[in-house]
Amino acid sequence: FTKDSCSENEKVFIQHVRQTILASLHGEVLHFEKPKLFILVSTIMTWARSKPLDPDDSEIPFTEEDYRRRKPHPNFMDHINAEKVIIKLGKTNKNKFSTYVVASGLQYGAEEGIFHYFFKTAWLGETPAIPVFGDGNNFLPTIHVVDLAAVLQNIADHRPKTHYIVAVDESIHTLQAIVKCISKNVGPGKIQKIPRENAFLSKDLTQTHLDMLLVNLRMEAVFLKENFNIKWVAQTGLVENIGQVLKEYKQSRGLLPVKICVLGPPAVGKSTIAEELCKHYKLHHIKIKDVISEAIENLEKIIAPKETVETEEVGEEGEEDEEEGDTIEEAQELLDGVKENMEQNGGRLDDQYVIKFMKEKLKSMPCKNQGYILDGFPKTYDQAKDLFNLEGDEEEEETRSKVPRYDKLITPEYVISLNASDEFLKNRVMNLPESVVAGTHYTQDRFLRTLSLFRELNTEDETVLNYFDELEIHPQFIDVAKFEDPENKFIVKEIIKETGEPRNYGLTDEEKEELEHKAAEARLAKEAEENAEQERKEAEERAEKLANWEEWLQEKLLCVITKIPLKQV
Repeated sequence: FTKDSCSENEKVFIQHVRQTILASLHGEVLHFEKPKLFILVSTIMTWARSKPLDPDDSEIPFTEEDYRRRKPHPNFMDHINAEKVIIKLGKTNKNKFSTYVVASGLQYGAEEGIFHYFFKTAWLGETPAIPVFGDGNNFLPTIHVVDLAAVLQNIADHRPKTHYIVAVDESIHTLQAIVKCISKNVGPGKIQKIPRENAFLSKDLTQTHLDMLLVNLRMEAVFLKENFNIKWVAQTGLVENIGQVLKEYKQSRGLLPVKICVLGPPAVGKSTIAEELCKHYKLHHIKIKDVISEAIENLEKIIAPKETVETEEVGEEGEEDEEEGDTIEEAQELLDGVKENMEQNGGRLDDQYVIKFMKEKLKSMPCKNQGYILDGFPKTYDQAKDLFNLEGDEEEEETRSKVPRYDKLITPEYVISLNASDEFLKNRVMNLPESVVAGTHYTQDRFLRTLSLFRELNTEDETVLNYFDELEIHPQFIDVAKFEDPENKFIVKEIIKETGEPRNYGLTDEEKEELEHKAAEARLAKEAEENAEQERKEAEERAEKLANWEEWLQEKLLCVITKIPLKQV
């Protein structure tokens, strides 16, 4: 049992349960009718303060044979006490009760356990570099959770004579190496070393987390390597198996990217709807103009003098800085080609460049992690084929297949085809405010040309939608004109219904607080409205009573003057 993320109350409860179990076991051992097995999964933190085997050689790893020399981290005294009690209980009646202690390395795999903080920080992509606490040169013994389960199964099957077993993989990785690997494969590719005390500022890390991440131990699982038959999932550790580990992380956490392509004629509402979908699913809005501008800007950064672009922390070891993009020479050549092409085409860019930049964007880490909304592109069948089809030998492997070979990493899962009649679209543009139309392609001449070109490229026989049909990614067709919905709320709901729930970490604390604030404001507004309505009704009732009272007084006064009984009036 490890208390990776327990509150103080939970720790007290766990300690109480543990003591109850141990006391119960101690009293029942002599009365067991059948042999029983008890395996305590402990932690290498009970070795955290062990003195080196050789003061002159700190690289000699600890093994099971050294377990009597182990010294725990001060915050893991309960663990070592439990280890000692379990070992002692196993000696009470060996025929009736077998006990084992497994000192587990820091666990990863599936939801990523102790390392989840780094995976989450990298996946969210909200920081330019992933933090490493301290110098990061401390060695962390680790093990994949499935491999740990295999160790336990081997103990249950073979009942070895050795009762204290170290369960770690064969890796010898530092905290820095692990974090850098995570950052490279799921995040910005950079790390930043920060003082240890700064780690306490994170709400996602407990004292137990930090104790484990800052431990410095070299351990070797000699016994299990020599005696157990384990089909390892990650024998060489997290870094060497990051691809598989990353798949497990995303699947276990439900963090699979949502990839949507929104297509349709100009003024049909693609960008507005895409923006709403991006907010709902927390995706990246991909527009051709932005992609081209960003690509040119990145090329200019690559060829710019180095001192003008080093504006962010990239880790303290310059020799290990990650290379991004092309070399300076290649970047310069590409940038020259792009500028020349745009000059020749009146500011437009040929498809070969657009496709290249778009592929790079869709393969970027943010798009691979969260997903994207592709807005109005590709426009033609050939563009779609060039963008999504696999290239070279990979494409030729399955030429006999009816379904073309395509890059599943970047191809959208959902294609939304918005449409409306030309008359509807013209009326929509005509009714736009002049301030909105100015400087856009919604001016009358440009809009009509753009609409005409769209219709030419999307005839009944030839359309970009045919490409997706061939991939069996069948578009969702939506006639915008059928929805009397200027804000596209109903259309967005239809798309969300088809696409499903978001695949991310859900609302942040700030977003939850904002929702609670809005709910409170709505509640107060409703209460104010109800109070106002109640006051209005009460005022009406008072006015009615007053009117009745005045009428009665007038009638009574009339009776007095005319001396006619009130009942006769």
